Amino acid sequence: MNGDGRLNPDLPALLRLARTENVGPVTWRRLMHDHPSAEEALAALPERARRGGRKGPLRIPEQAEIEREIEGVLSLGGRILTLFDPDYPPLLAELPDSPPILSMLGNPACLSAPRSVGIVGARNASAAGMRFAESLSTELSHAGITVVSGLARGIDAAAHQGALHGEFPEWGSSVAAIAGGLDVVYPAENAALQALLAEKGAVVTEAPLGTQPQARHFPRRNRLIAGLSLGTVVVEAAMNSGSLITAQLADRYSRALFAVPGSPLDPRCRGSNDLLRSRNAHLVETIDDILPYLRHAHAAAGQMSPGFAEAQEEWGAPSLTGDADLDRVRRMIPSLISFTPVPVDDLVRRCQFSVSAVLTVLTELELAGRVEMLPGGAVVQLMPDGTG
Repeated sequence: MNGDGRLNPDLPALLRLARTENVGPVTWRRLMHDHPSAEEALAALPERARRGGRKGPLRIPEQAEIEREIEGVLSLGGRILTLFDPDYPPLLAELPDSPPILSMLGNPACLSAPRSVGIVGARNASAAGMRFAESLSTELSHAGITVVSGLARGIDAAAHQGALHGEFPEWGSSVAAIAGGLDVVYPAENAALQALLAEKGAVVTEAPLGTQPQARHFPRRNRLIAGLSLGTVVVEAAMNSGSLITAQLADRYSRALFAVPGSPLDPRCRGSNDLLRSRNAHLVETIDDILPYLRHAHAAAGQMSPGFAEAQEEWGAPSLTGDADLDRVRRMIPSLISFTPVPVDDLVRRCQFSVSAVLTVLTELELAGRVEMLPGGAVVQLMPDGTG
């Protein structure tokens, strides 16, 4: 939608491309770079998928299906934002794998807050952990900082509730990034909180209406939290938890990373303590431990790590790769990809072809259902049934 609320005439085709089978955020962006319009990108999909080794047809949504989704979001009082819309969150737009389509409820200005902090942590959090998250979130809100979290039970819910204690316009607000559709409440116990966030802040997702959250959806939700925030605070996170995925993404996107120290006897704190030990996260006991680094993060926003910066620059550059070179890349790339995620930067270094050539072939492979581009700039091989 346009900034004045009018429907973008290109939205149906852009949304149709985004909802096509095997078209992830990086592939969507690559297709829009390679073709003058979404309509032409849609027309080119079958041939590009065939080059990647696909045998059967891709599932491309019918126009009527997309129109129903648009009407459904509007009927909820929501909006659909594309990467090309002026209201698309600028911090999120900086990411090389930023979601092409966002569906949201609430105030779009909350997504573009100049200062924002993500707070994530354990679902089975302790009472002390939830009390700390709520108190810290209230202080951030008093300071005019928007709090971003994932609407899960435990630390997430406490963070949202703390931010919503503010009753004054100069205070910050809260944004909930969710894994399912706008019309799905998960967990059910947070229904009233989700409604309040839609009224006083914003609820945002990249999933279509009706999507029931599954494990594979949460890394994308975590990318939204990390991408919408100048920094992310982790409170009580176990090893290998989803909160650590959010922390890893924040670090990958060169955003500030914070962790609250916890008892070494509590397994809920081992992951967050490990961030302090091995990831050089900033220790947080009060809001004063956050604000100085947040100013630095604001100044540095948009400066990705060297690998990502290189990729971001080349993804927008014209491809000068010939068919013979692409054929060599097509032969080489599949042998370098496995069921363990590998960064795209590593693939580029190992095959010694341009980022443009590598991404062209990865686009074909993803359309064919042979690989998946993961949040944070990695790629993984898929099983024949489409699973990793």
